[in-house]
Amino acid sequence: MMQINLRYGTTCTAAVFLLLGLPVTANAAAPVARPNFIVIMADDLGAKELGCYGHPSHRTPHLDRLAAQGMRFRTCYSTPLCSPTRVMIMTGRYAFHTGWYNFINRPGSPTYKDKSYDLGKAEITFADVLKQRGYATALAGKWQLTGQLPTLVRDCGFDEYLVWAWKHKLPPGAVHDGAWEGDRNRRPARYWHPGLFRNGELISTRPEDYGPSLFADFVIDFARRHQGQPFVVYFPMCLTHTPWDPTPDLNRPGKKTRGGLKNNVEYMDHLVGRITDALDEMKLSERTIVLFTGDNGTQHAGKAETTELGARVPLIVRYPGQVPAGVVSDELVDLTDVLPTLADFAGANLPSDRPIDGISLAPTLRGRPGTHREWIFSYLHEERVLRTGRWLLEGDGRFFDCGDRRDGSGYRDVTRSTDPEVLEARKQFEKILSKLPAPRGLDPCPSIENRKRQRAQARTGTRG
Repeated sequence: MMQINLRYGTTCTAAVFLLLGLPVTANAAAPVARPNFIVIMADDLGAKELGCYGHPSHRTPHLDRLAAQGMRFRTCYSTPLCSPTRVMIMTGRYAFHTGWYNFINRPGSPTYKDKSYDLGKAEITFADVLKQRGYATALAGKWQLTGQLPTLVRDCGFDEYLVWAWKHKLPPGAVHDGAWEGDRNRRPARYWHPGLFRNGELISTRPEDYGPSLFADFVIDFARRHQGQPFVVYFPMCLTHTPWDPTPDLNRPGKKTRGGLKNNVEYMDHLVGRITDALDEMKLSERTIVLFTGDNGTQHAGKAETTELGARVPLIVRYPGQVPAGVVSDELVDLTDVLPTLADFAGANLPSDRPIDGISLAPTLRGRPGTHREWIFSYLHEERVLRTGRWLLEGDGRFFDCGDRRDGSGYRDVTRSTDPEVLEARKQFEKILSKLPAPRGLDPCPSIENRKRQRAQARTGTRG
């Protein structure tokens, strides 16, 4: 079926009612006063890795189906690295408000020089906001932020949690007796025979236990135990972060795959399918908003780079009967928008004592006309990425005319152009960036300094 222009570049492949001139919401069910939320964030997963975003060989049928049942956004930005994105999505705030320009304990993070900094005391999360509306709250997967046991995750508003354990966070006297990942002095395994905390306690696992599957079990169990009240589960996955270990083999029960990115992406997709199937079984699907995204670009293919490849992640939102199905949207989104979106659907008030940078996506998701954002923003350490529908500025200063493309292909480098149209666009970007301050005088971050040297060498043809 041909694609139909919904609005401002949004397309739909299954909205026959539009052909009849009916509004997008014509067949929508009555709104649920307080829907449930399951927010899933894959680790190190750029948008390009999914079948519904055009990957030629990764099989992601469950996420492809989720997109067909809801709305998929072609251009959603995170930050290019883990910690600042995790703070961004939970707080709805950019780094110039939170201080999180970089990975935890690196230059440009609040913990670099202030070891007493506590995210739970400094910020308000979407879990905090939803608890005020009577939501049960839980988190499963990867935390890797601040806090002390046993309150760690609870200080950020989550009633229950199951998270991957790092050695320096082990409770006093606790000994991890499972597998280790790399340096035994740093971290227990996150995949096979993992180290896991459940509500402050280290739990025992077996060699045949696969961490990502246990996290999905926890998500499903929490939803099952809280069917009688609204709930929110935040699932920052461990997949698809390296090491790309073998996964359970879906075609040979009891066996393992050879590992690699492809198998990790496909098992991640399988876990999303397990969760959505469980919602169907519990008859919760029509009362539950499922939101799927990623924390940054893929390892070795964008991660830690202040480029669109480093910042562009998938965003899929399903809410049967409320969000039109089969919609592919060109609206610009970044992950600060998650907190106000959840608050909007839940009827919760946003914090009044601090600025919130995000903008609710609820009008767009409900099919209402209008532009969601004129620009989206990303950052890492002192470098920034800014994008409008047509123009893109990356962290090394390169400026691109993207035309109507959104996937990185066909962009035209106009960094040195003196064309009046380009100069006017650059002037517009300077005005926007003046309101999005970058830090100055930060201690050098080794990984970023190395990248700058590599760029300089590439431009001059020299090699280190």
